[in-house]
Amino acid sequence: MATPGQDRELQRSLADRANFAVWNTDTLRLSDLDHQRHVNNAVHAVLFTNGRYHFIQHHVRPHNAEDMPLAMVRITIDYLREMHHPGDVECGTLIRSIGRSSITFGQALFKDGKCAAVAESVMVLLDPKTRRPKPLPAAVVAQLERFKLRNAD
Repeated sequence: MATPGQDRELQRSLADRANFAVWNTDTLRLSDLDHQRHVNNAVHAVLFTNGRYHFIQHHVRPHNAEDMPLAMVRITIDYLREMHHPGDVECGTLIRSIGRSSITFGQALFKDGKCAAVAESVMVLLDPKTRRPKPLPAAVVAQLERFKLRNAD
């Protein structure tokens, strides 16, 4: 478990646009609002999911990893400011760390140029037959290293 100081440092590093090389954009919908008329907290998780999907489809699957089932095992989201409709949300995605069978993603949502939320999530590669964790292929690890946040650990 991270200390409060480590949590704040993670927030600062993920809230910095300069740390991200991979981006995708989603348009906010009217149905994304809650009764307080801001973007519902649950929608943030969907936006982060879209960011991870985009990252995996464009930067992992093309490297001989088509049949690579990844399972989410943990996600933490820090909400930094409200988001309002209408508009677009940019999601930056990077790699925080790479384990034997796991990938830790770092992400941030930006609306109107300001960081609205940051997230850290862990996904594990599963063997398609046994559904148990299996080692990440070396070619995938090499590809992921290109997107790793430096000085993150």
